[in-house]
Amino acid sequence: MNKRDMGRGVLHPGETAQVSTLVRHEPGPEAAPYVEFYWHVRWDLRGRPPYETKVLAHPNVHLVFEEPVPLVYGVDRGLFVRRLEGVGQVLGVKFRPGAFRPFAGRPVADFADRRVPASEVFGPEAEVTGRTVLGTGQDGAAMAGLAESFLLPRLPARPDPVALEVGLMVERITAEPSTFRVDQVAADLGLSVRRLQRIFAEYVGASPKWVLRRARLHEAAARADQGVGIDWAALAADLGYADQAHLTRDFTAAVGDPPARYAGPGRQGLS
Repeated sequence: MNKRDMGRGVLHPGETAQVSTLVRHEPGPEAAPYVEFYWHVRWDLRGRPPYETKVLAHPNVHLVFEEPVPLVYGVDRGLFVRRLEGVGQVLGVKFRPGAFRPFAGRPVADFADRRVPASEVFGPEAEVTGRTVLGTGQDGAAMAGLAESFLLPRLPARPDPVALEVGLMVERITAEPSTFRVDQVAADLGLSVRRLQRIFAEYVGASPKWVLRRARLHEAAARADQGVGIDWAALAADLGYADQAHLTRDFTAAVGDPPARYAGPGRQGLS
């Protein structure tokens, strides 16, 4: 698999693409207002050492059909790490930012940095569906279809206009990673900072400041993964940092390595 197929936020995508495959499937028209896409990951490391895949997560909640039980993954505000070993697969539902709130029945911030049994949100049928999704031997498209069939009868009777509005807010923020001040975002949206923070806690599960910072780090990691010389000082300026040192501190805190080391030689493939 090409490393670009791994998606924005996956660290060292060239390595990850050598040990796993990721395929996305689009939702149908009824689910599309709530689901960004379904994702199917397979790996086969039999006879090979385990591998830790690392992701700078997006401001999305996921429903993941996996063993032993399906889980709801809240927004992971740190570094998401998944250890892959043996052979396996998972099927995930990536909800649009803000769109999980009608299913949750409570503030999405309650799920932040947590993995909750899906049965707590969707009832015991979630585990039955999980066994069906993973146990049929079908391809990813068919598995995504089963997940959508599970979701359709559980869609809200009426769309939540605030959820749609919040999704557009997040899209606007992440589309321009050089936007870096919460008060600037609030003013652009015609909201007070306090109101914006409350909406994000209720619907997104992460603060506006975190979403802004994560968008910049996604861009920095994507540039680093291009494998070419990078002017880090210029990139820091492009992303709205006061200087290169601020970018380095943010990147190191999130990823675990400073950007120059992350982008350095020795990470282009597995031996």
